[in-house]
Formats: sequence, C-alpha cells, structure tokens
Amino acid sequence: MSTMPDETTTLAQAPPPAPPPVHIRVGQGLRRTQNWIQFVKFMAVGGSGYAVNIGVYALVHEAIGIGHLRSATAAFLVAVFNNFWWNRHWTFGARAGHAGFQAARFFAVSTVAFFFALGISQLLVSTTSLPDVISQAISIVVATPLNFIGNKMWSFGSSVPRR
Repeated sequence: MSTMPDETTTLAQAPPPAPPPVHIRVGQGLRRTQNWIQFVKFMAVGGSGYAVNIGVYALVHEAIGIGHLRSATAAFLVAVFNNFWWNRHWTFGARAGHAGFQAARFFAVSTVAFFFALGISQLLVSTTSLPDVISQAISIVVATPLNFIGNKMWSFGSSVPRR
C-alpha cells in the first residue's frame, strides 16, 4: 500500500524561492522614495566627508609635501570617521544596530571604495595633466555609488546584529 506524503512534508522539503534577478531588484529599489531620500542624505554626508578628505589631502600633500597616495590614505582615514558617525545617526538611522559591527562593515565597504578611488586617482595622475587634487576629487565622485550601495545593503542593512 502506497502512502502519499502529507502537505507539511512536501512544504518542508520544497526549496526556498529564488530571489528575483539583480536587474529586477535594482529596478524595485530605484522606485522606492525612501532609497532616494537616503541617497540624498548620503550625498550630504559625503559632501562633508569630501570637504574633510580634500582639506586633509591638500594639507598633507601640498603643505607638508607627502606623495599623493599616502596623502589620499591619510585623508581617507580622517574622512571615514566623520562619515560613519553621520551615516549611522542621520542617513540610515541605524542607532539600534550594534555600533561595533556597523563600524567594521562600514570600514570594509569604505576601504573597497577607497581602493577603487585610489586606482582611478592613480590612473588620472599618471595619464593626464590634471592636478593631483583634481584627480583625487574626481576619483571620490566616481567611487560614491559603490560606497552607497555597500553601506546601505551591508553596513547598515537588516543583517547587522542589533544591541
């Protein structure tokens, strides 16, 4: 005598549905007003970090005479602290998340974006006649979308442990 599996057994063994393809998720994300508000806030915080970054870069590179790669590194380290605090408290309103986990993830995303920007800066400095500070400024703008998406989805996303 053959028995048929009951509904609970069948449902429990069914694989979870596959997430929609990336282009669908991106399209859905682009239609959410809250994402655009966060992006505008992120850009405002980025503007303050940008000013800090360029200021520190100019001070270290121009006034002290340190090379452009080391100057960019020093500028990044100062600006990343500024940006973490403002993004955590204002842009993403993620105060309930564990600050240590958020900081580690924020630093990781920022480091990836930094090295991407550093590559752009090196390319511009070595292949164009643009001043070093202008090359640095352009490289930061180019890396901004990568930085926003990484921080929104991972650093301050729902997967970050709560306090």
